[in-house]
Parts: sequence; structure tokens; C-alpha cells
Amino acid sequence: MRHNKAINHLGRQAGHRNALLANMSVSLVRHKRINTTVAKAKALKRYLEPLVTKSKDDSTHSRRVVFSYLKNKEAVTELFRTIAPKIANRPGGYLRVLHTGFRQGDGAEMALIEFVDFNEAALSAAPKKEAKKTTRRSRAKKAEAPVAEAQAEEAPKAE
Repeated sequence: MRHNKAINHLGRQAGHRNALLANMSVSLVRHKRINTTVAKAKALKRYLEPLVTKSKDDSTHSRRVVFSYLKNKEAVTELFRTIAPKIANRPGGYLRVLHTGFRQGDGAEMALIEFVDFNEAALSAAPKKEAKKTTRRSRAKKAEAPVAEAQAEEAPKAE
């Protein structure tokens, strides 16, 4: 049975796993997106999202709690000054994991993990949606077209 087996150990001891996740979190906070394996990306998402939620409250206590996980002053500053204001109104789901294929050497499934509000390409593409002016029903237009042409022909004859 799989009772209480929620954590993915990633084939590492606890200290190594914590260091790995802390270093990956620092890289993600600095660069806003990183490439890694799917298993590490999912573990990183579970590790970092509570810290991002905690960064919404800019107090000394929350900064110290986040620093105890990340162990990097610059990353904590970046998280609280740059990232937290952009995600202030978002209720959760700060990170996105996109599957990118398989690694050439060992066939590991790779993923791109990024902050949702920092992908300029996706943000610029999203608001460009325009309402369609045409309908999919082409028969209605064909039926109206001969009627409109007949009325147009009758109008000049009346003059």
C-alpha cells in the first residue's frame, strides 16, 4: 500500500533533496524559467508555491521563513520585490510546467517550468483574441444573397 508516500524522493537522501530543491528554486526565481526533468519540476512546484504565497505578505517573519528555505539573499529580495507584486491578486497556481520532450542521452522526460505571470510571449498573445464577425452557417448567407440581389435590381428600375 502507498499510505503516506506523497513525496517524490527523487532518488536522493533528504539533505541532498532539500539542497537540490533550494538551488533550483533560486535559479527559477532569478531566471523566471528553467529546463529540468518532469519529476524535478513537479517536486519544485510543490516546494516553491507555498513560498511564493508567503511572499505576498512582506514582513520580516515571512522573509526569514522564505530565507530558511532558499538560503540566498538575492533570491529572497527578487521574490519579494519583483515577483510578489505581480502575483498579488492571483489565488494560487503561480508556476506552469510544460512538457518539452525527451532528453537525448537517457530518454528522461523533460519539462520547462516557469512563472505564469512572467511569460511575455504568452501574455502578449492572449489579449489579441478578437470576436469572429462571420458565422459558420454559410447557408443562411446564400439564401439571403439572391434576395438582396433581387432587391438591388428592382431599386434602379423604380427610379
